[in-house]
Amino acid sequence: MEMKLVDIKVPEGMNVILGQSHFIKTVEDLYETIAESGISIRFGLAFCEASAKRLIRSDGNDKELISLAEQTALKVGAGHSFVIFLKDGFPVNIVNRIQSISEVVSLYAATANSLQVVIAETKQGRGILGVIDGETPLGIEKDEDKKERKDFLRKIGYKR
Repeated sequence: MEMKLVDIKVPEGMNVILGQSHFIKTVEDLYETIAESGISIRFGLAFCEASAKRLIRSDGNDKELISLAEQTALKVGAGHSFVIFLKDGFPVNIVNRIQSISEVVSLYAATANSLQVVIAETKQGRGILGVIDGETPLGIEKDEDKKERKDFLRKIGYKR
């Protein structure tokens, strides 16, 4: 077995969701779930088919994001993994909906941070062992940091 790191760069103003599923129907179900969320998220998604033709299957409502998802899925190359890039919305708006899709088995990350995906590669293929999301902490928040966090959440409308 060989271990590899795959870098996923997340462009400014975008978010990425990385997960694993188990069926080709994932592409359509992810599309419908995101589109039905009732918000104006722009997105592209790609799914690594793990048998039969073994293609990168994709969809979305933004050509740039679809292409970014396809290229990222190709780099990760792990069977049944999927990548979603979002613009004009946040993972918090759709993660619960995605997790409720019957063929979704896990989510590894939902973030605006660039990621490193830890991959195991064998003769059979590739699998995701985990992700490195962002950077290590620099300390513990103080009272002024707590106030700043709470003010920020209210400023962007997530708390009242």
